Amino acid sequence: MSRGIADIAPARLTLLNAGSVASATLTEGLAIDFAQLLAAAVPAIGASRLEQMRAQAAAGITRRMALAAQLLLDANVDLALLQAHPSDTVRGWACFTIAAQPGSTLPQQLAAMRTLADDGHFGVREWAWLALRPHLAASLDDAIGLLAPWTADASEKVRRFACEALRPRGVWCAHIAQLKVEPQLALPLLQPLRADPAVYVQDSVANWLNDAAKSQPDWVRSLCAQWLQESGNAATQRICKRAQRSLA
Repeated sequence: MSRGIADIAPARLTLLNAGSVASATLTEGLAIDFAQLLAAAVPAIGASRLEQMRAQAAAGITRRMALAAQLLLDANVDLALLQAHPSDTVRGWACFTIAAQPGSTLPQQLAAMRTLADDGHFGVREWAWLALRPHLAASLDDAIGLLAPWTADASEKVRRFACEALRPRGVWCAHIAQLKVEPQLALPLLQPLRADPAVYVQDSVANWLNDAAKSQPDWVRSLCAQWLQESGNAATQRICKRAQRSLA
């Protein structure tokens, strides 16, 4: 595995930029030349759009993902082609394309994002919630109601999405001020997952509560005490221990 971008073998980087392989690490994903990948994935994208992509080569990764999605929308590229692409970055562009489609409602966006939230690649699953998070945060009550059924999904990846998408602080994204103040609003998402058997989901729930503990520590302590009393199984114990790891 590559330790840094400079350590990636040229032949490997060529494959990544051509969209022939998926990235194996975050470092590989960050090393991809978006203009090269865009040209390879969508040969008809046009020179002017590729130039716009090159002009933002030094921008942050999330900003470049959003720009690629907008360029693809402007070019009216078939979303199904993006979702089926072997490159995880291209499938990530599909996530941002879904989120940027004009006139699309939150239920429509979530329905379209469902397959990508359950993608086999870790990076695509992260892009799925990151792309949709601003829309979810802007309609928080509706979002919680729509995501609640996802907590009962057979796929642990979908269950994790339901929790991860609305973390109060999150990673690589804006905080959700209302949930920092009123974390209890998210109980319809957290409560069903308090004894989830999947470590992947347990970590997300614990991280959600760890976020909340930075602004509402007493609430997190109280909730964990309640959960442990109601369901003291190994999954709940693990969640509560990790949830309170930053508390004195």
